Amino acid sequence: MPRTIDLSIDTVMALSAADNALGRLASAGRYLKDPSLFVRPYMTREAVASSRIEGTEASLSEVLQADAVGDSRDDSDVREVQNYVAAFDHGLQRLSDLPISQRLMSELHGVLMRGVRGRDKRPGELRNIPVYLGSPTDSAETALFVPPLAPSLPGLLSDWARFANQPPKLPILVQCALLHYQFETIHPYMDGNGRLGRLMIVLHLRERGLLPAPLLYVSAYLEEHRRDYYDRLQAVRERGEMNEWIQFFLTAVAAQSEDAVQRAERLFELRASYRAQLAGNRSRAIEVVDLLFENPFITARSASERLGITSQGALNLIRLLERKEWLLEIGTIGRGGRVYWSASEIFAILNQPRRTNSEGGGTQLTLSANP
Repeated sequence: MPRTIDLSIDTVMALSAADNALGRLASAGRYLKDPSLFVRPYMTREAVASSRIEGTEASLSEVLQADAVGDSRDDSDVREVQNYVAAFDHGLQRLSDLPISQRLMSELHGVLMRGVRGRDKRPGELRNIPVYLGSPTDSAETALFVPPLAPSLPGLLSDWARFANQPPKLPILVQCALLHYQFETIHPYMDGNGRLGRLMIVLHLRERGLLPAPLLYVSAYLEEHRRDYYDRLQAVRERGEMNEWIQFFLTAVAAQSEDAVQRAERLFELRASYRAQLAGNRSRAIEVVDLLFENPFITARSASERLGITSQGALNLIRLLERKEWLLEIGTIGRGGRVYWSASEIFAILNQPRRTNSEGGGTQLTLSANP
């Protein structure tokens, strides 16, 4: 890692845009009423996108449906996404007493790899053999990149953690871009490095105080631009193209911050509309509405368990919302034969594609670092 970084004007411009967009997202997290209602679907969007980068095929609807009844319907792809969310939860809880570190990343790796493909690849432990990225023959001769060998990993991760926790000598977003690049380049585990490195982005921004609520799902942009994402990381390794990588990372943060704010505003407006239409209703239907903003898929059983009411009482509330056309019965899914309902307006906001933007390149401004 370089000890000084010459940031081009285009990088500085990208940093300004990312800072502004992330600031708006942070404000939404502080001032939206009940931002916690949106955290779970946003985290699930992040988990789905990050896992899809690695080849997992689970959709947002499949994961949300499985979460609605607390199982994975025997789907290994869904379990991988659920593990990502569980690792995310674990990381957020541990930040109060454990900094970004090898210990934390190993804990998260253990959660991420629990009971899924790759569980035989030393979950929670550093790899003890070489890995050959991009090699069709699993050999150094045909590899696109060979990460550092196993004996180097503890020292490299210690240096990485020191950089993560030192008083910032660079803008936090630039530091975060470097941390992600370096983690992916060290590649400390046998499997799951990409997902862990992307999960770390939000944890680092939370720890540094830039995100009061974990509403950023940057992996969605990285999935959209998967080839550019891999190429930019590799270009740093091969040709030292650090500015281009930082620009790409900052563009991702800006784009997804803006997207998250827009979705949150639409979700909040829709929730306010639903609540206004239920004004004067003495039932607990308004509580079911709040459950739908946490997960737009619901069953009578899940509503019964969450609200502490009978299954028939939960079904009556669901039918009330169905008559208002806020819920649509989508049929029986899974082994248990449970009937699901979907809040289609809420899910459409969560699942719609992001609007795209463009980028740019230029002269230098030097900032100092000490990774």
